[in-house]
Amino acid sequence: MKNWSIALVLACALPACVTINIYFPAAAAEKAADKIIDDVWQLKNGAEKPSANTVEPQ
Repeated sequence: MKNWSIALVLACALPACVTINIYFPAAAAEKAADKIIDDVWQLKNGAEKPSANTVEPQ
């Protein structure tokens, strides 16, 4: 019974140690953040909501 308990704990603990790292290019992330900030400021200043086709392709 003790062996099964240890095996169960190890089986649950091993997947919890897995880390997935995703790296984004800093320049692209900064450009996207600036665009979002600009869009939010335009909405706060009473401008119309930008259309969906104003997003620039990467």
